[in-house]
Amino acid sequence: MKGTLYLIPSTLGEDSPLNVIPPIIPQVIDKLKYFIVEDVRTARRYLKKILPIINIDNLSFQVLDEHTPPEEIGSLLSPLLEGHDVGLLSEAGLPCVADPGSALVGYAHEQGIKVVPLSGPSSIFLALMASGFNGQNFAFHGYLPVDKKERILKIKELEAASYQKDQTQIFIETPYRNNQMLEALLHTCKPETILCVAFNLNLPGETIIRQTAKRWNNDNRMDLNKKPAVFLLYR
Repeated sequence: MKGTLYLIPSTLGEDSPLNVIPPIIPQVIDKLKYFIVEDVRTARRYLKKILPIINIDNLSFQVLDEHTPPEEIGSLLSPLLEGHDVGLLSEAGLPCVADPGSALVGYAHEQGIKVVPLSGPSSIFLALMASGFNGQNFAFHGYLPVDKKERILKIKELEAASYQKDQTQIFIETPYRNNQMLEALLHTCKPETILCVAFNLNLPGETIIRQTAKRWNNDNRMDLNKKPAVFLLYR
């Protein structure tokens, strides 16, 4: 009999898990010995925080991150095929959402392994909820191009799609490039296009600002450097 793959949410930062993680999560973790994680050190720290009685040294960890070769992902399922339950743990938020875990889950389905998603915080959906933008028609684009010209073209493409489809456009950026992203948006978007920036979600200093590009340009702008942020664009 094959094991079950549990998709375990994590917090969005160094905050108390008890504030945002449902009580069922520690119960699931308590019965698992095998984990697939992005970073072993942070995973161990999170598990100990959410379940202080856990014996970390008795657990087995395998790494799945953006550098894992596609041909090696299937081998991570070995404990599941041997009948052991396994937890897939993201660095922050929900596994498989803007996260490398989705390929593993795809393999699990192909092998007839039961997949159980568990509820937890997602910066993408928290930002969408708080923006007041269209929550019935939206698209998440991950990271936009780093090259300035390509980024401008992409922003124009997303803005056009928002107007044509009545669709919320959602994307993220590496935290140390957040300020450059905001500047690119303000120099590219129409004055009446509405932009929302949500950062430090579920953390002290949580901030959500929604206003037109024109007003963003007229107001003093905050420093977004190294703050986990989600950007949203709407007509």
